[in-house]
Amino acid sequence: MRAGVLFCPVCGAVQGPGSMDHFARLGLAVGFDVDVEALERPYFALQRQLHPDRFAGKSPKEKALSQQQATMLNEAYETLKDPLKRGVYLLELLGRGVDLTACGTINDPELLMEQMEKREALAEATTGAEIARLLAEADSESVACQCHLSAAFLAGDLAQAAHLVNRLKFLTKLVEDARARKNRIRMMG
Repeated sequence: MRAGVLFCPVCGAVQGPGSMDHFARLGLAVGFDVDVEALERPYFALQRQLHPDRFAGKSPKEKALSQQQATMLNEAYETLKDPLKRGVYLLELLGRGVDLTACGTINDPELLMEQMEKREALAEATTGAEIARLLAEADSESVACQCHLSAAFLAGDLAQAAHLVNRLKFLTKLVEDARARKNRIRMMG
């Protein structure tokens, strides 16, 4: 993103955030595949430009606009750095909302069964080694799911992308829960 979008090219005053999408806000091409370094570089550069200390002597309006820009910038960064949030956002941007509630899983019996089996295995795991194995499997499946999601977006298959976003939601939660369980067992032992 050029600084000219943030600031008036004539007077240098900060501008309102407008209605640009998160990809444009950070100067990235619209797509599921995001290079973290390519995301962080413009984010941190823009964050420095919008730092509150730079606006200490400015008008209340300009302070408010810089805060709005900073808020939108942070929202864009947080959304695009997380594969699940990025997938949901991209689907919405492409006109295909996705239901991430339990209904999204219940409407997919195969995904529901997979989820129940993995949850049951995690609940029955009693040793750190068992949980570590389940965590490694879930991590691996999450990475594979992200690769399939990338391919679905590249192919323009939004129905498949929506299905994979639901699966990624489940896998992400499973990884989080397995890590928490592993940490609890480690602290108890």
